[in-house]
Amino acid sequence: MANKIVAPRDRKVRILATLGPASSGVEMIRALMIAGADAFRLNMSHGDHAVHAANIAAIRGLEKELGRPTTILADLQGPKLRVGQFANPPVMLEKGQTFILDSNPEPGDSTRVHLPHPEILAGMERGARLLIDDGKLVLRAIACHTGHVVTVVEVGGAISDRKGVNLPDVVIPLAALTDKDRRDLAFALDHHVDWIALSFVQRPEDVAEARTLIKGRAGVLAKLEKPQALARLEEVLEIADACMVARGDLGVELPPEAVPPAQKRIVATARAMGKPVIVATQMLESMITSPSPTRAEVSDVATAVYDGADAVMLSAETAAGAWPVEAVEIMDRIAQSVESDPTYHARVQFTETKADATTADALAEAAGDVTRTVGADAIICFTGTGSTARRVSRERPTVPILVLTPKLDAARRMGLLWGSHAVHTRDIGSFEEMIAKGKRMALRHGMGKAGSKLLMMAGVPFGTPGSTNVLHVATLTGEELKGYRGSSDS
Repeated sequence: MANKIVAPRDRKVRILATLGPASSGVEMIRALMIAGADAFRLNMSHGDHAVHAANIAAIRGLEKELGRPTTILADLQGPKLRVGQFANPPVMLEKGQTFILDSNPEPGDSTRVHLPHPEILAGMERGARLLIDDGKLVLRAIACHTGHVVTVVEVGGAISDRKGVNLPDVVIPLAALTDKDRRDLAFALDHHVDWIALSFVQRPEDVAEARTLIKGRAGVLAKLEKPQALARLEEVLEIADACMVARGDLGVELPPEAVPPAQKRIVATARAMGKPVIVATQMLESMITSPSPTRAEVSDVATAVYDGADAVMLSAETAAGAWPVEAVEIMDRIAQSVESDPTYHARVQFTETKADATTADALAEAAGDVTRTVGADAIICFTGTGSTARRVSRERPTVPILVLTPKLDAARRMGLLWGSHAVHTRDIGSFEEMIAKGKRMALRHGMGKAGSKLLMMAGVPFGTPGSTNVLHVATLTGEELKGYRGSSDS
């Protein structure tokens, strides 16, 4: 891979595409990568391990063929809360009637139904809402007893077997990882995926549990889809490596008008804390069946890009839609159009990103100012873990970030990081080697020409994680351009 020269993307925001029946197989995945997909999501709620293993193998093969380190994210299903079965479904619930959810496994009727989740029955509070079937029906608890909850129907309608239950008002004493999730997690780690997305996060402890199991073998991404997690957002992000604005489930548990402010808050908080943030769900939803998106969808994607999100995600559009490649192409064009707007870089600076009191953070903050002052064409980060690149990316510089790392897993994780172009290459051992290699790699990847200034960041002693303490400006000369032309070492 190190000898393959791949041009950086023409945009800084990353595109995460979900794989599924419409997008499996080597040829389709190749087409998605060429169209602009930087990372791929495996939805562990669907498909078996054999299907996911085949897709992972296809991505890794194409990664070598195309010479681009490629990110794979495994999205765990999380607990699925559902009511039991009815004797004669569907059953109509009328507004104002009482309805009981209990521990009795007998089929339900118009007065009661089994709720096979003792944690909900134990944790329910008077006044809390129960949203049934993605919020189509709304029940409110009026009495909580051992083994059953009495509710009043606030929004009625038809209810049938195994419909989902959401509880936006209470923290349920339920682990975020089910037995299925643990099996899927073991599979994903055995196949060396780069990120694990954790569903049903309610509190920081949910993320901490996953971190303990993962043991650094993948990045931990917290899906923010429950109001309980938003109430402790900073604490959750402190433990997570990245986060996702999971607007689908968030939109069930919050009023629709509350989702956009929640999205803005999550993106701004994640950026301020230097954690990659993905905006997801229904971004180009109409493209499941249509070859072009609605104007509202285009505006939605553009808003996420203007806000400075690290990545935008396609779900069913690529997993099950009729136009998966076109969806990636259009998302790519939207992002490029936004980033070409003369006001774009000013807008992404609206979020204040205060540096921590560390040398590495101070240098990353200074890098943007130095780049603008000297007119540099690129920032080159020498890193082992990717932490230097994350710090620089948080500042949203106006030039590309060339990430040079000797660790392939670090290069692969960069697919969710704004503005980064990761290259897996041999490590450096001296200051002189840093300058020579930085210039050479900038030329090879189209980030420099004669007279270009390059900003280089590294840590001394070289090869020591977390030691970023060097900020150096180098200038490419015409003689160097001739000398490096055709150089094949990495």
